[in-house]
Amino acid sequence: MTAPEILQPQASELGALVRALHAEGRPWLPAGQASRLGWGAAVSPACTVVRSSALNRILEHNPGDFTIRVEAGTPPEAVQQALAEHGQWLAVDRPWGSGALGGGSIGGLVARGLTGGYRQRYLGIRDQLIGIGLMRADGVSAKAGGQVVKNVAGYDLMRLFCGSWGSLGLITEVTLRSMPLPPQRSGLLVQGPLSKLAPLGEWLLGSSLTPERIDWWSPALAAAAGLAPQPLLLLGLASVDALNLAEQQTAIAAQTALACEVLTPERLGELLAVAGGGEAPAPAWLLRLGVDPARVPLLLAAPEWQGVPLEIGAGSGLGVAWAGGPGDSFHAAQGTLNPDQVANLRRRCLALGGHLTVLSQPEGSRLTAWEDAPSRPLIERIKDQFDRLGQLAPGRLPGVARAAGHPPRPHA
Repeated sequence: MTAPEILQPQASELGALVRALHAEGRPWLPAGQASRLGWGAAVSPACTVVRSSALNRILEHNPGDFTIRVEAGTPPEAVQQALAEHGQWLAVDRPWGSGALGGGSIGGLVARGLTGGYRQRYLGIRDQLIGIGLMRADGVSAKAGGQVVKNVAGYDLMRLFCGSWGSLGLITEVTLRSMPLPPQRSGLLVQGPLSKLAPLGEWLLGSSLTPERIDWWSPALAAAAGLAPQPLLLLGLASVDALNLAEQQTAIAAQTALACEVLTPERLGELLAVAGGGEAPAPAWLLRLGVDPARVPLLLAAPEWQGVPLEIGAGSGLGVAWAGGPGDSFHAAQGTLNPDQVANLRRRCLALGGHLTVLSQPEGSRLTAWEDAPSRPLIERIKDQFDRLGQLAPGRLPGVARAAGHPPRPHA
């Protein structure tokens, strides 16, 4: 497959470049660091990639207001470092595969709209977003939201662009809500049969405790981390003092007969790195899924998911799974999948009130990245309002199914 043309304009050149692409009617794909171009539905091979990696400045930080405004090409690590100097952080997970693919960009985080385990306490990236700057397909710049947390003026274009996968415009800057860094952190690991773990997970979700994360792991993921091949619950705890942290640990341990292993922040970080793909090369299959949170134990027990590394939030029902395929010897040791099996996994998720997105698949596989959404006609009308020529990310419109390898449908 021919590699796409990748352009990396300076900030001063971006508007002129986009206007030229519009005038020529050329298809193009907005990108940040261009580290995850292959994720999601395939775009037209003739699509030019426009990177925003030169837009990498922290524009404004108001520690007292807990807000930070940054250009979209800024790496998340740079944002976290700037916030840490003031005892703050951005309460979102690093994107999956950061060890091998890099951390990407803040704009990429917003454009994909994917959420990890910190959603349990802090909600997702769309909930941290309070302002956005963007460039339309015709080169016109626009802004939405503002620079304060309580801002309700105008249409909610911010969340419309969160999860748009570059199909509506190029994100140029974002304003985000930060949080105080917790003075005390620890973790708990509880492992055992699903029949004993499920009541603990249900109790945690209904309790007055507020863990930072409550993550289910499949036996295959536990084995990949060097643990016993059994399901487990991985909890992240945070508090203002060590005594309160110990009280949380005691309260949780009292709810189960299973052993609770207390984790240092360093050990918790090591396990979260494994769940985030670690330093391993990109897998042949990478799947994003969601089910009714109450049905997560049923998903873990389903025969289709046995042998597949899977991490899923207990409160959100959102997770990620991966496996090897043809030529993927590294991940094949953890488990392999073929297109028919992935189609069965999707049917299982649908039966449990959820969905499955194929973020990455082996070359030659022709599964749709995502299914048609019930709101597909509305999605396509919104697309037409933002991108009348259909130039942006042709073939990649969330909520509109298209099999990999098929040309995009004509744009209305």
